[in-house]
Amino acid sequence: MGEKLAITSKAYLSLYGITSSTVMKTVLQALGGIVEHVIPNRFEHGYGPNEALFREIAEAGANLLITVDNGIAGNGPIDVIKSLGVDVIVTDHHEPGKELPNADFIIHPRHPEGDYPFGELAGVGVAFKVAQALLGHVPEELFDVVAIGTVADLVPLVDENRYFVIKGLERMRRHARPAIQALATVAGTELSDIDEQTIGFGFGPRLNALGRLGDAAPGVDFLMMEHTTEAIHMANYLNERNKERQDLVATITEEAVEMVENIAEVGDSRVLVVAGEGWNAGVVGIVASRLVEKYYRPTIVLAIDGEQGIAKGSARSIEGFNMYVELDKNRDILPAFGGHPMAAGMTLQQEHVDELRSRLHTQALQCLSEEDLVPVLNIDIPLDVEEIDLEALDDLKKLAPFGVEFEKPLYGLRDLSIKTMRKIGANEDHIKMEIGKNNHYLDAVGFHKGYLADELTQGIAISFAGDIQINEWNGRRKPQFMLQDVHTDAWQLFDIRGGHKISQWLAKIDAAQTTFLAFRKETIAHYDSVIPQEIQYYDEEDTAEAYGKFIVLLDLPQNVQQLEHVIALEKLERIYAHFYVADPHLFDGMPTREQFVWYYAFLRKRREFHLHQNLNTLAKHKGWSRAMLIFMTQVFFELEFVTIENGLAKIVDSPPKRDLTSAAIYKERTQQLALEQTLLYAPYKDLRQWFDERVHQTVSEEEQ
Repeated sequence: MGEKLAITSKAYLSLYGITSSTVMKTVLQALGGIVEHVIPNRFEHGYGPNEALFREIAEAGANLLITVDNGIAGNGPIDVIKSLGVDVIVTDHHEPGKELPNADFIIHPRHPEGDYPFGELAGVGVAFKVAQALLGHVPEELFDVVAIGTVADLVPLVDENRYFVIKGLERMRRHARPAIQALATVAGTELSDIDEQTIGFGFGPRLNALGRLGDAAPGVDFLMMEHTTEAIHMANYLNERNKERQDLVATITEEAVEMVENIAEVGDSRVLVVAGEGWNAGVVGIVASRLVEKYYRPTIVLAIDGEQGIAKGSARSIEGFNMYVELDKNRDILPAFGGHPMAAGMTLQQEHVDELRSRLHTQALQCLSEEDLVPVLNIDIPLDVEEIDLEALDDLKKLAPFGVEFEKPLYGLRDLSIKTMRKIGANEDHIKMEIGKNNHYLDAVGFHKGYLADELTQGIAISFAGDIQINEWNGRRKPQFMLQDVHTDAWQLFDIRGGHKISQWLAKIDAAQTTFLAFRKETIAHYDSVIPQEIQYYDEEDTAEAYGKFIVLLDLPQNVQQLEHVIALEKLERIYAHFYVADPHLFDGMPTREQFVWYYAFLRKRREFHLHQNLNTLAKHKGWSRAMLIFMTQVFFELEFVTIENGLAKIVDSPPKRDLTSAAIYKERTQQLALEQTLLYAPYKDLRQWFDERVHQTVSEEEQ
């Protein structure tokens, strides 16, 4: 087109993408159009075109409705607004249905009657191509907005999408509009350092927080602001809203996980469908992504409006399950839905939620095998820690930007150990480690992987998969591993002895896979009311089938052989050592022979001794513990050196000649002291070695 087109009609934009709206509104205003933008509120209007909203637009006097980043599935509402005399142009990139809407024009990169060479444009990309056609030239000043929308929409970062993002990043770094400058400030990023990750994790979430919590329309005004001061004020507001969004996501995710874990019909379904009354419909898509990450199953998360009996939500999928196609098979109970193979949004009656779950489970059985439900990470580059080089990482950055279908290489680090590990973040959702071997260590960070601190121990061989980035702080540059997954074949020992409160370690254990084992019956009575699972009492006839793959050793065994028997039954994946002892003896120790001699001579001289009345006085006089005196008295009683009746110890004349060590109680205390020294009070390293020797011995015997 040689000349730019003049738009004189009153146009309304109905859209979801803030960036798509910004692009379209900018060009229409440049062409002289009177333009208003309306972003459907997902809480009031649900997902996709809304008839009530369209009627409002018609009543406001619009001559033209342009949908941006939606509309391809809005057949009914578009028929309504057309009947009210409003022209309709649909621009969208979502999956077209079998019947296209009755719009005046439909602009879609995969239109069934079209032949556009690249069908993977984001919604903002489609808007940009329309803008280019209307203006007759490429509006380079909009590349920055197009880049944000393209990255945030998670479309393949190839072909035109790749070009848009490269040009957009260049513009942000050199000619940043006030909104981009303000976003960079609140995200803590220099303009020169903006990259695709800045967009994906810094800009996108803050812009999207508006629509997730309420009205997204101010986001368009923000991107079009011309003054830095007002842009910074708005960016700070976006930052606060994003923090609210993060808190909501954490809360709803926790509640959703509890449903999956505790409600059989939810957790056993091949497609997870969870619904909660009062959940925020704006963040359920993020929650769905978290559940897919945790369980690797197609997931739908729905927010229920109990008063209206409506469920609104979002879906996220996995490879092998085309979410749009599978939802399309259920149109009779899905009056409104739309999306892609990997993501979708929907509205349905609350009463149909269970029916949808049941149907999708049946459909998934046809297209997803058990193997499909196991996520696979393909390592691109296996490395040793000492091979990681800053210069090579700098060279790799020249291939950026990275994204969907143009991913950064996935690195694999094998057989490393953890030197240090701790949870980080306000809610301890994340983890930071030092990993390596042979005095070569690397910082590693895992976002949303704080749970690994409860599932990994130091001193074992672990393989790590993830990305390697350059961390710059105070002028220092060093590599940092961004953790994606971990794997170990090693058994693990978790030290929960002594000072660990039961409520702290019990919450970190997968009780369903764990055997809680007691060697003494009094231990069962002590813990029966606080441990949810049935406590198993040790039996020397136990076989491997009696134990789960995780085991908690609640107390000390009565002898080493009992514990060795448990270890030999099966190669346990995790051993939690608690070793509760009601009356530990180690700090009292074993009385010396001289102490026994003095006490016996004392008793012979007194002939009889009132234990209840005088034991404390004697203990204080000698500086011995009361428990030690009681023990020595019990030894003398067992050896028949004294008699005890009603707390009165009497010396026996002409007692039998027996050695102290022959008393069963003496042998038991000796054995108990040795167990306490070896198992209860030993440093973790020594305890790990003690178990390791016996685990390896068991494995060796099995192999032989």
